[in-house]
Amino acid sequence: MQLFTRSRQLSDTTGSGADPDDGPTASGEAAGEAPEGTAPARWERLRRRHPRAARGVTVGTTVTAGALLLFALLVPNRVERLTFEAFLRVPAEGILLATLLLALPPKPRRITAVVSGVLLGLLTVLKMVDMGFYQVLARPFDLVLDWILFEHAAEFVRESFGRGGQILAVIGLIILFITLLALMTLAAVRITNLMVRHRPAAVRTTLVLGVAWITCVTLGVQVTGVPLATKGTAEMLGNRVEQMRAGIKDGRVFKQQAAADAFADTPPDQLFTELRGKDVLFTFIESYGRVAIDDPAMAEPIDAVLKEGTDTLEAAGFESRSGWLESPVTGAGSWLAHSTFLSGLWIKNQQRYRSLTTSDRMTLTSYFRKAGDWRTVGIVPGVRRAWPEGKYFGLDHIYDSEHLGYRGPYFSWTPVPDQFSMEAFERLEHGRKDREPIMAEIILASSHNPWSPNARMIDWDDLGDGSVFHQIKKEGTDPKEVWQDPERVRTEYRKSIEYSLRSLIEWMERYGDEDTVLVFLGDHQPVPTVTAGSTSKDVPISIVAKDPEVLDRVADWNWTDGLKPAPTAPRWGMDTFRDRFMTAYGPQGGSGAAPGPTG
Repeated sequence: MQLFTRSRQLSDTTGSGADPDDGPTASGEAAGEAPEGTAPARWERLRRRHPRAARGVTVGTTVTAGALLLFALLVPNRVERLTFEAFLRVPAEGILLATLLLALPPKPRRITAVVSGVLLGLLTVLKMVDMGFYQVLARPFDLVLDWILFEHAAEFVRESFGRGGQILAVIGLIILFITLLALMTLAAVRITNLMVRHRPAAVRTTLVLGVAWITCVTLGVQVTGVPLATKGTAEMLGNRVEQMRAGIKDGRVFKQQAAADAFADTPPDQLFTELRGKDVLFTFIESYGRVAIDDPAMAEPIDAVLKEGTDTLEAAGFESRSGWLESPVTGAGSWLAHSTFLSGLWIKNQQRYRSLTTSDRMTLTSYFRKAGDWRTVGIVPGVRRAWPEGKYFGLDHIYDSEHLGYRGPYFSWTPVPDQFSMEAFERLEHGRKDREPIMAEIILASSHNPWSPNARMIDWDDLGDGSVFHQIKKEGTDPKEVWQDPERVRTEYRKSIEYSLRSLIEWMERYGDEDTVLVFLGDHQPVPTVTAGSTSKDVPISIVAKDPEVLDRVADWNWTDGLKPAPTAPRWGMDTFRDRFMTAYGPQGGSGAAPGPTG
């Protein structure tokens, strides 16, 4: 009886990971006794003293291992699909893996179990990364092109929550990554050993599940609208392979598109002939998307700002026209939108951006430089380090966050409040006497995620070196508190857009003249937390000028009068604007013919 009990105890032991098919092990288990002081020996003593507790630990550990493997196979890669029903499914991948492990001989089986555990851990990490990308960019992670975005994410966390927050976030992610890999590997080994010890039952269970899966697929069995049988993991990985293939093919297609430029051979004196002597400002408002105008919760206050701005500018002698552009990105990726707008090419990913900025493709800004009658400058307060791409965009001088004269605080991610950026542009460039005309690219960053705390408008004469904003920041909201409530996030987003719009409108009223032409637009829609499920990528765009001939040149664009585009206003791809603009203000003028569709 004692011999039987001892054999039963050894057969239940899984801590050593021994395979029953492998024969005696080095630990001495063949002799029925583990070396003193080892983990198996200590575990054996505990089992003898507390058999029920030990049995509970063994069962609990096994159940946890199985749950981890099912979690890896069934967890979706989007937060909104993370429901209870999602885990009430039978994964085809699990059935196939179990069949393989049962069929393999001992040594290959152990290797396969370990490799499977590691791969399931990596799969779980990928799904979690996908969740984050869908929450911010409304798309999955690109295994080839998106690695650089982790650097941007780390920088964003540092600027939003400080260096300490960045370090904690990075350490936490590393620990989570290592823990997931280790747990999934141990779980795969443990379940494999369990199946081998109970091979007949495991084979029968696998066969039953296989037949059940086929039956559920054939009959279309569902649980609250969710198919009971799934092969979602295989489909997801298949989509990734196709994504990588498409990326490789897209590189060749893009090179062909970039080589075609309708204005490449245009002589300098034939460029922007109808804007000679004008200051032309292309201004991007961060995250100024269609949701700010269309969403019922934001429409009324934003509409009030746009109507007030239209009336104020009209009183000062300015007229404006507005329409819609479709951005290549949503949630983030401003540089992709900027380069799309300026290059006339659809820059939808990092691969295209790198190809563009290392090519000789001319941009809207570099064509102004080629024309020779404008000083081209960039006001880019969001840039905090070397920006070699600035030379590609044809800017004679770039003012980053360190060269605007700002001595105030950061507002979360935003290094310089928009009102100060516009005043710095006036002080450094626009307000100088005896200067040549200016073409400026201005990027207003106060409406950048996380929209907390927000700056507010003050008297322009009180801006000074920006120190006044220290007190304003203290009066603002805490992003850690704001982001606990989606409605508060949406409210703070709306306030940030109001601030950016007022900064630009008041600058135009205060400093604009008959030779000022302002083109301002959003670069992309905000994150899904704000858009509340909208899939639109539209952003507003407006042209403001005092000289009536400037707006007459775009009369056939049929844009809406004022700063607020009508819902039915024309909607173009952002990549079509460059050629439309250059045609309208060139010698031919006014044709407004649309280039080809967005790609």
